[in-house]
Amino acid sequence: MSLTSTATDTAKIITVNAARIDAVMAIQFKDDMREQAGDGPARVILDLSAVEFIDSSGLGAIVAAMKQLGSERKLDLAGLTPSVEKVFRLTRMDTVFNLFGSLDDAISTEAADPSE
Repeated sequence: MSLTSTATDTAKIITVNAARIDAVMAIQFKDDMREQAGDGPARVILDLSAVEFIDSSGLGAIVAAMKQLGSERKLDLAGLTPSVEKVFRLTRMDTVFNLFGSLDDAISTEAADPSE
């Protein structure tokens, strides 16, 4: 799985450079996320704009990545395609993560806690 990252003053942006996050890719995704998000700002933005398909294993891998960050850091999701966003809404994971229509929206918005 190919992930790239950049940092701003307030967030680390990790971009998924793959069309799928599924059972085949889930373990590699978790390992790559651990490596990319290991240190940095309290906010991590996962750019999913290239992802066209996600299954339950991929969803689980993103949840695992969020847990790896710990309680002091936050994982927000940006650029979800309609099919990927639908999976997050159907599984009610949109109540766990902040979802942003684009990476620009995520960067320009100081994320609020979805539990508030």
